[in-house]
Amino acid sequence: MNLNQLKLFYLAVKRKNLSLAAAELNITQPAVTKGIQRLQQHYEVKLVHRLGKKLELTQAGEALYLVAEKIFELEKLAEQCLYEYQQTQKNHIRIHASESFGAYYLPGIINRFNREHPTVSVTVDIVPNKQVVAETLDLKNDLGCISHPLKNKKLSVTEILEDELVIIVSPGHALSAKNCLKPRDLEGQVMIMHEEGSIFQEFIHRFRSEKNIALSMPITLSNNEAIKRGVEAGTGIALISRQVALEEIHSKKLIAIPLSAPNLVRKFYLIYHKDKYLSDSVRRLVDMIFQRE
Repeated sequence: MNLNQLKLFYLAVKRKNLSLAAAELNITQPAVTKGIQRLQQHYEVKLVHRLGKKLELTQAGEALYLVAEKIFELEKLAEQCLYEYQQTQKNHIRIHASESFGAYYLPGIINRFNREHPTVSVTVDIVPNKQVVAETLDLKNDLGCISHPLKNKKLSVTEILEDELVIIVSPGHALSAKNCLKPRDLEGQVMIMHEEGSIFQEFIHRFRSEKNIALSMPITLSNNEAIKRGVEAGTGIALISRQVALEEIHSKKLIAIPLSAPNLVRKFYLIYHKDKYLSDSVRRLVDMIFQRE
């Protein structure tokens, strides 16, 4: 059924006047008349009788009007539902982020965003990089933050920042007095490792192979806080982002020592699906992420 023609019929009957129906639809009265005529011709059923300026429904017309009334009431309900969802969506931002960026960079940005836009709520889920990418591809978030470069034709990927990687040791460690570590300084050290597949683990394995260094790596921990506590306790040393250990470095619970290796940094990237509609709220938060300093 042609719903446009059905709406012409419905409004003409509801308003009991062709001119009022035409004005509501912003069309001419003859267009309303023609639409009703085509509906009758298509189904070969008389729906209305014209008595002067009035419309009188036939039995078929009465039955169709009751059905049309339900259809267009549901149409209004659908519009209201989508409008309410749109308003809710505008006032809620969903982010998936890898651990380091989500736990150590985003909180400050979101706090500032919330002060400027108190009616917008922000939800951050901290998950592994692979899950951030998967959730973004599935359109389950507004933004994603990852710590490795990525090429995917469905995603927009932009570098946000880079952070220096350092070796952290406890204050009483044998390496704690050094200002810079040479590769050979790590010979025989116990290295607390990040989880399999992390940028840190990839770097350490590559670094050990290239420099031909023997490292003991008996412990693998899944998050930065556990790694820092292990280093504080003297269990071993670890490679970590300086920003992640900044609080402990300032309080002298940990000592950060740079490695004498070029380009020892990690980069963070903002990603979102190219088909994702970015609301004004999301765009304002994106601007704030890039203007974080």
